[in-house]
Parts: sequence; structure tokens; C-alpha cells
Amino acid sequence: MPPKVSIIIPAYNAAKTLARTLDSACACTYDPLEIVVVDDGSTDKTLDIARRYSGKDPRVRVIHQENAGVCRARNHAIGESTGEYIFPLDADDLICAEFISFAAAILDMRPEVKVVQPRADFFGTRSGEWRLPKFNISLLARRNLLPACCMFRKSDWERVGGFCPDIVAREDWDFWISILKDGGEVVRTEEIMLHYRIAPNSKRIRDRLMFHHVVKTLNRRHPEFFFRELGGPLRYWRSWSRILNALYYICNPRRVKVSRNHPECRYFVQALHQRFRKNTGELIYKGRNEIREFRIGDKDIIVKSFKIPNLVNRIVYGLFRKSKAERSYIYAQMLNAAGIGSPTPIGWLEQRRGLLFTYSYYASLRSTCPLGYMDVIALPVEERNEYLRAIAATTARMHDHGWLHTDYSRGNILCGRGDDGSIRVEIIDLNRIRFREVDCKMGCKNFERLPGDEDVLTVLADEYARLRGFDAALCRRIIVENREG
Repeated sequence: MPPKVSIIIPAYNAAKTLARTLDSACACTYDPLEIVVVDDGSTDKTLDIARRYSGKDPRVRVIHQENAGVCRARNHAIGESTGEYIFPLDADDLICAEFISFAAAILDMRPEVKVVQPRADFFGTRSGEWRLPKFNISLLARRNLLPACCMFRKSDWERVGGFCPDIVAREDWDFWISILKDGGEVVRTEEIMLHYRIAPNSKRIRDRLMFHHVVKTLNRRHPEFFFRELGGPLRYWRSWSRILNALYYICNPRRVKVSRNHPECRYFVQALHQRFRKNTGELIYKGRNEIREFRIGDKDIIVKSFKIPNLVNRIVYGLFRKSKAERSYIYAQMLNAAGIGSPTPIGWLEQRRGLLFTYSYYASLRSTCPLGYMDVIALPVEERNEYLRAIAATTARMHDHGWLHTDYSRGNILCGRGDDGSIRVEIIDLNRIRFREVDCKMGCKNFERLPGDEDVLTVLADEYARLRGFDAALCRRIIVENREG
């Protein structure tokens, strides 16, 4: 049996046009077909008209909701629909009877096609063909190339989270970017199959007044896409975006590094400043620095934004010294290569304004270790001691390499178990590692910011002493003295 198609018609105070739109939808001979009309809190006869059609054509279903806007209306109707393919139709437009069959056949035969677009013309206060350029993903970054009335798979709607209700104009542009930015083809019909109404107060005309809102929202929702296609954010002078971005980064040089193991994160790292400016992602911590978590594809990524340093350090970091973000990345690679755990580094970004360093970001995969140091010391004694010995062993390995973590505190140690039951310790916040020979006194003093009673400190001291060949009593005394001091 062919896949079902759902025609989705959001309608708000559309009593003057809805009947004619429904006539065009009901004229479609494709089977199986359903027509879902969602009345978006209309105050005219829209709901009555929709119910009248539902009474005479079993394919027509009617949903009513309080007024919430076209995005929520479409999402409501699509969520209630049962079709595999979705075709939104505005309540004042007309669709040719042949389009549904044509579009469904394309989607059925060609999985690489994500959108089938009807060629369109205007009627109402304007006439003539709606001449849209042939689809091109780079051009989509600068302008909307597709009408709202195109057919797509419901699975793609689910994948991108539907139409975004945060954007109150050109919501279809945002939706097509969401669906197509990761690939997919668009097929347009050879013949005109959509008649698009233009009225003096039509939404297409009103949307022009919301242009700044549209650009800001698109940049917030799709920063990686615009960096890939435009070299930076979408600008208000859309056609000049690539040139303006190039000039901006000549005047404000940036450095970017992305792990060769994660090339798919290239544009995510490039767009980190825009993401933090727009407050996207989940805020984990905000203080001197800021930490946010992002879900990118199938990856959970933690990003640390470092505080802009004082004027002297802005010059030093800009010209002579590696930034904290770059050091974090390098040191994480260094620890992992030595078999000392740290969350997998993804990349770093830093930028200057002229000679002055401004901001830097470090990105890594989210640690799979569920326990912090304070969780460990709250465990039953036998299990606690097993974890403490693993922490001491990790510390000893770092010190054997001549790596001293000068911010070695409770919040920078994570623990968990691997699939084989072995304990894994991961060290974070690495930018303060110093390189020197670590003797007994310096090594034991490194435990000073790890809280715990005498039993906890004894376990740490004894295991550390055993692994580094030091006297256990001496290590206990140094750790206790520094804790008490």
C-alpha cells in the first residue's frame, strides 16, 4: 500500500479563503490521503467551514486550539497526523490535484530527496510566476528558496524538532535550513502546481518588517551552518555576508584547532563565540569562567569559556603565551597519550582584537564518569578506598611524568567504572599544569585541596608512597600538615 500523505492546513481567521483551499485539497486523487485542518483560535467562521467539510469528506479532520501562531498550529496538526509524508498548505493558497501523487512518488523512489517543491505562481493582488532560483545550499544560507508549501517526510520533521515557535516570521526558512543543512536533495516540479495568494495584509508582506528578528533567530539556531556556508554569521546585508565576515576576521584574527578524530565538529568549534553570546546550550556553571553543555549529533560536548584576562595578559596571550583554551587541549591530549584519563578533547577557539586577546573556548566530550571526589568519599569504606587508591595512582603517574596540577581540587577529579569493572579516573581543568620534577614534599602537598578525614588521607598517602617509592609515614605527615595548615 502506498504511504499515506497528510495535508496540513493551519487556519486563523481564514473564513474568506479556506473553502477554496479545501476544495483544491479535496480534489487531490492520491490515496491514502488525510487533510488535517487546525483552527488556531479563529474569531470568524473558520472553524464552522472546516467542520462542514469534515462532515462531507471523511478525509478531512479538524483540530481546534487556542491561538498560538502558525508554527505551533503546524506542529500540532503534524503531531496528530498519521501520514508518512507531510504537505503544509496555507489556508489561502491552492494546490493542483496532481502534485500530491507526483511528490509522493519522488519521495518513495528517491530516499536522497528530502523536499519536493511545487513550482508556483501568484494570484490576488499580484500575478505572474514566483521565480525562485534553483535550490543551492549556500544560497539557502542567504535567502529562503522554498515556499512553505513543500512535501517532506514526517520523520525529518521529528528529527529536527518540528517548526520552531521562537521565530515569528519566515519560519519556513528556518525549517528548511534545519532539514537540509546536513544534506539532502530538493526536487521542483516542471509545471506550476501551487497558486500562492498575495493580499495587502498577507503574512509574506508582514514578515518583511520582522527581518532583524529573523536574522538574529537564525544565527542563534544555526551558527555552524552559517560558518560553513558564509564563513561567519548571517549579516543584515545578507548577500554581503561572506565578504563582511572575511573582513571582520582579518581585523579580528582568530585561531581554531579541531581534533583530527572529530572533523565533524569543525564548524561547531568555529561558532562557539556565537553560541555563548546567544546563551544556547545548557548552562552548567557561571562564575569567573562559564561552562555549557551542547548536544551535537550523537555527542554531548562540554565547553569552557575563559574569562577575558586583564590588559597585560591580553597582550601576553595575544602575542607570546598559549591561551588557557589551547593549553587545556594540549594537556588533555598529553594525559590521554600517557594513559592518564581526561575527557576527550574536541578543539579550542581563541580570538584577538588587533593585538589584544579577547576570548577563548575549550571543548571536550562530556565525561562518562558519574562520580566526583565528594561522591567517592561518601561511598561505603571498602568501595571508597578502592576509588581513593585509584586517585592516588593517577596522581602518582602525573607526578612521575613531571606534571603538577596546581588546581588539584575536589571539583577537578571525576571517577567511574569501565565495562570491565575497573576504576577510571579523569582529571579536568588542565590549563594550570606545570612541568617540573615533583619530589616527595611537592607531590604530597599537591593533595592539600582534597578534603577528607584521617582515614581518607591515610589511604591516599599510603598508595601514593607505595607507587612512588616514598616513605608512607613521611607522606602521611606531609599531607596532614598541609591539610591542617
